[in-house]
Amino acid sequence: MQTVDVSSHEEHLSLAEQWVARNYNPLPVVIASAHGAWVVDVAGRRYLDALAGYSALNFGHLHPALVAAAQQQLGRLTLTSRAFHSDQLAPFCRDLAELAGKELVLPMNTGAEAVETAIKTARRWGYLVKGVPDGQARIIVMGGNFHGRTTTIVSFSDDPLAHDHYGPYTPGFDLVPYGDIAAIEAAITDDTVAVLLEPIQGEGGVVIPPAGFLRQVRELTTRRGILMVADEIQSGLGRTGTTFACDLEDVVPDIYILGKALGGGIVPVSAVVADADVLGVITPGSHGSTFGGNPLAAAIGRAVVSLLATGEYQERAARLGKVLQDGLESLVGRGVERVRVRGLWAGIDVDPALASGREICERLLVEGVLAKDTHGSTLRLAPPLVIEEGEVELLVDSLARTLR
Repeated sequence: MQTVDVSSHEEHLSLAEQWVARNYNPLPVVIASAHGAWVVDVAGRRYLDALAGYSALNFGHLHPALVAAAQQQLGRLTLTSRAFHSDQLAPFCRDLAELAGKELVLPMNTGAEAVETAIKTARRWGYLVKGVPDGQARIIVMGGNFHGRTTTIVSFSDDPLAHDHYGPYTPGFDLVPYGDIAAIEAAITDDTVAVLLEPIQGEGGVVIPPAGFLRQVRELTTRRGILMVADEIQSGLGRTGTTFACDLEDVVPDIYILGKALGGGIVPVSAVVADADVLGVITPGSHGSTFGGNPLAAAIGRAVVSLLATGEYQERAARLGKVLQDGLESLVGRGVERVRVRGLWAGIDVDPALASGREICERLLVEGVLAKDTHGSTLRLAPPLVIEEGEVELLVDSLARTLR
């Protein structure tokens, strides 16, 4: 095979145009290296990363503790498959379970795999514990949801881009408006086994439910004998100023779905975390993954949990999130229609007459800031939790300039 020496942005973009399937539409920047909250392109220009891999890089690029854990494990053992024990798996599961206040951890790889695992767990619990007739289990899901892109998950998406032209679709899901507790209660039947939701909808534009909604869901699911399943893949692990977004309302779901930041931006790591009366329905041979819980992933995941156990990153997200919120709210009426902020996570609705979200991101690129648009004129910001206060101010100032 011919080796191609690619040295410029133009050559990289041309090569990508030729060989990379177009399931994404990335900004025209080619990143070559990174550290902390900053990345560097192939031409040597630095950019402030205000997306952090959709929260996969909560601890920044190449966090020294996470890199050290990865390097140490790389020289020892990377894979056994779950046919055997590794010396990293049980300590990782113990530490993560203790962080979440739960009893068991089922490790997987990607976020979508973890969501699929939670769906399987909820259905199996419904049949074996609740007594729902086999094949009849139903799960209530939220409008505007985003849980991944597997065929089962897109079956209950109401986003045409994610949903359309992938049928036939998986049955068993009841879609209700996000934040509407009355609609959830009305949708519950004897065959309902779970309510699956994001405590904050990230892909939707950092959509925050009405105050008290999570507590209402917790009370309702407990009273009706069904599971509350919280997809904390984007919202969890420090992003909102708390370990989990559910903590903002002092709510503990029956199942946590975790991913993204759990792998430290180094390898894909995800997990379903619950008590034994729920996850105990998964038995040998009923579910599995060759790479799920592999030694390298477990070592990195354990290092991530160690970082979170200090509370430092949750505190940083809460404190700097206030700086971000104050700065963004000062832009309302100056090209921004509304903002939604929890910790270091923000959804910004730009006046559509001014620009689309994509156009704002292209302008921010010129300013040296990387961000992501969603749904028209909405912008998402999710900088690494290692960002400094001056860099948060730089981010807000850069956005203000793009809006003039």
